Amino acid sequence: MDSDARVNVSSDSPFEDRVGYSRAVRVGPLVVVAGTTAPGDGLAAQTREAFRRIEVALTEAGAALSDVVRTRMYVTDISRWEEVGAIHAEIFGDIRPVATMVEVSSFISPDLLVEVEVDAYVSEV
Repeated sequence: MDSDARVNVSSDSPFEDRVGYSRAVRVGPLVVVAGTTAPGDGLAAQTREAFRRIEVALTEAGAALSDVVRTRMYVTDISRWEEVGAIHAEIFGDIRPVATMVEVSSFISPDLLVEVEVDAYVSEV
């Protein structure tokens, strides 16, 4: 990959054109994945699916979960932080990116309970 090339990754969400964003963008070794939500029956299911979608976007950008250096998790009920945290720990294990979790009042749909962003750095081997 040309180190100066910009790669935009789409998830084909109708919101991408309406809002003017990409699911992920890679410039050089940096990959940034937009806030990602997912439908699901409850907080844990939504969190797992959001991370699955993020993994797909990372792969399309030439990165992997092991390249993630930062996560940001937004939840509508911070008292349930342990549910989200447990899934984060399961997915990232020894990778241990820096992480932030904050409570927000709501998302674009009232059925959504969590939104996740990640930044990855693909080091040259």
